[in-house]
Amino acid sequence: MLLTQLPEDVLYHILSHLDHRSLSRLCQVCKSMHGFVNRDAVWRKIAQGCLNSGITRNGTDIYPNIPLKERVRTAQNWYKGVCKRWILLRWKTKLLPWLQLDEDVLYLSQAAKIGAYPLHHDSRRLQRNPVEIFSGHKGDVCRFVLTDSHLISGGSDGRIMVHSRRSHMSLGLTGHSQEVNCLDSKNGLIISGSRDQTARMWTLTSNSPLATIPMFDRVWSVAISPTQSSFVTGTACCENFSPLRIWDVERLACVCSLGSEFRRGAGVLDIVFESPFQLFTCGYDTFVRQWDLRLSPQKCVMEWEEPHDSALYCIQTDGNHMIASGSSYYGVVRIWDKRQTKCLQFFQLSSDSVSSPVYCLRFNSSHLYAALATALHSLDFRQHPSNNR
Repeated sequence: MLLTQLPEDVLYHILSHLDHRSLSRLCQVCKSMHGFVNRDAVWRKIAQGCLNSGITRNGTDIYPNIPLKERVRTAQNWYKGVCKRWILLRWKTKLLPWLQLDEDVLYLSQAAKIGAYPLHHDSRRLQRNPVEIFSGHKGDVCRFVLTDSHLISGGSDGRIMVHSRRSHMSLGLTGHSQEVNCLDSKNGLIISGSRDQTARMWTLTSNSPLATIPMFDRVWSVAISPTQSSFVTGTACCENFSPLRIWDVERLACVCSLGSEFRRGAGVLDIVFESPFQLFTCGYDTFVRQWDLRLSPQKCVMEWEEPHDSALYCIQTDGNHMIASGSSYYGVVRIWDKRQTKCLQFFQLSSDSVSSPVYCLRFNSSHLYAALATALHSLDFRQHPSNNR
C-alpha cells in the first residue's frame, strides 16, 4: 500500500510526528502528497508551538485567511531574527507617536492628527498623505484605540475625541483637567486616565464622565478586561501604594492591588490583557511581568528583565508564546519567548548618536511596526528568496 492510499486519519497521525522541515520535504514528493500536506490541519500542531503563528493558547486562529504552512515558515524567521528593515515614514519634529493596526490599514498619530495609511507589504515606503485623517484635538494625541465602529483618542488638551469610522462624525468629551495619557474602550465603554490623577468612565455618547475615580497619582496606563467586568490602572508609583490596581466596573471599587515590591517611580506604562485571567505589564522598572488573576492573592507568575536596564514603553503579545517590547533607549525592539527567561532577539532601530524610545509597536503575522520620535520603522519577517531553504 502506498502512503497516499492510507486512510486520512491514519495519515494525519503519521504526519503529526514530523517537524516543519520534514513536512516541507514531503510536499515535494508528488502532487497528491503536496495537496494533502498543505492542509492547515496538518500544520496546526506545529503552529501551536511556534512564535506568532496566529494560533492562540486557546486554539483561536487570528489569521484564518493565511495558510498555516506559510505562517509556520515565517515563524522560523521571527524565532531566528531574520528580517528586512525599512523606514516607512520620516518627519522632522520629534513626536510621541502611537500606532494601531486594522488588517491592512495602519493608524499613526502625529501631533494633533491621526492618519490612516494603507499597507502595501511589497512597498518600502508609506504614501506621504494618509487616505483619512482624524482630528479635533487642540494639543498632541497621547493615545488612541480602535473599535469596530469608532476611533477614540486622548490628547494633551485633556479632551477625548470619539470618531465614528462609519459616518465620519466626531464627538468631543471634556472632563480631565490635564493630558489624557491613556484610554481603552470595549463595546461602548471607555476608561481614561490622566496626569490630573483621576481615572474616568465614559460611554460613546456621553458628554460628561459617568464616574470619576481619584487615583492620587498620575495615571499612565489602563486596560479593560475582555469580560468588561473590571479594568486595570497603572500609575506613576510616586505614592505609597501599588501602581497596579484592579477595579470593578459596576461598583467602581478597587478589587485588589497587584504586587507589593515596586520601588518608588516604577510606573506602569503599558498593560495588555491576553485573556480574562492573564495580564502583562511593563514600565519604568525594566521588567515585563505576567500576572495570573485566578490565584488568590493574584500574583506575578513570570517576569522578563530588559538586559540593558532600560524602561519598557510598550508591549504586545501574540496570544501564545511571543512578546514584543519597545525600550526607552536607541529604539530597541526585543522579541521574547515566554518559555525562556532571556531575550530571544533584539533589533536596534535608532543610531547611537540619535537615541529614541520605541513609543509604540504593533505586529501582524509577517511584519512588526515601531514608532520612534522621528520615524516609523518596519521589520519584514516574510520568507525571502535569499533565505529560502
